[in-house]
This record gives sequence, structure tokens and C-alpha cells, in this order.
Amino acid sequence: MIYSEKVMDHFANPRNVGEIPDADGVGEVGNAKCGDIMKMYIKVNDGIITDVKFKTFGCGAAVATSSMATELIKGKPIEEALKLTNKAVIEALDGLPAVKLHCSVLAEQAMKAALADYYRRQGVDPALIIGDLSAPDTCEI
Repeated sequence: MIYSEKVMDHFANPRNVGEIPDADGVGEVGNAKCGDIMKMYIKVNDGIITDVKFKTFGCGAAVATSSMATELIKGKPIEEALKLTNKAVIEALDGLPAVKLHCSVLAEQAMKAALADYYRRQGVDPALIIGDLSAPDTCEI
């Protein structure tokens, strides 16, 4: 399997790894069946994601997509972060092998799960803002 230089860099030197103890939102997604589990933490101030961290259990592509997703939303307004797609993560990493595309889907879902948790903590129904949060079985993607 051939990975781009960016995937290898984000795997070997992942950005924003860790936890945020007083996070404003935490999202965990994944499937132990295929081995990839991602947990994302966000800190929000005045509608801006001021900090984001992740912990991922999985393959190199899972770590790389988590790392890139955090880089793409850090410092951005929530509205902009909500537009992040798995395709944007793939493009930012200069592509992924087809059998690893599910990792980019997990990264998008983890970010949206963290934002959904943030909205719930604010007393807002996340479905009104984010939409359907039901996740496809990423092992099949």
C-alpha cells in the first residue's frame, strides 16, 4: 500500500495528540470490529475552535486523518468546521488508498460528534444544526 508523503508525515509526527481535560465537547466514534477508534476533544471560545486534540487507536491512516482533521478545524469558526468533509481530509493528505477511505470518514464523524456534544452542553439539539449524526458502518466503506 502506498501512502503520500503527507500521510506519512501526519502518521509519524501527528499534530494535536492528547486530551483536553476541560473540553467543551468530546466525540468518540469507531468500530472495534475493524480496529479504528477516534476520540476528539474541542475547546470553543466565542464560536471559534481555539483548541482541538485527539486520541486514536488504529492504523497509520487513522492517525494521519485524525491529525489532519484537527489541523483543518483548529482556529476556525464552528460554522466552518461543520463544513469539513472526509473528502477535504483526503485532499489535504494528497489522497488515501481506497481501502483506507473509511479512516477519513471516521475523522469527519469524530469532529462532528465533538461538536454535537458541545451543542448538547449548550442546551441545543445538535440535530438542528449538524443534521443526521447516525454513522454508516465505516468498516464497509
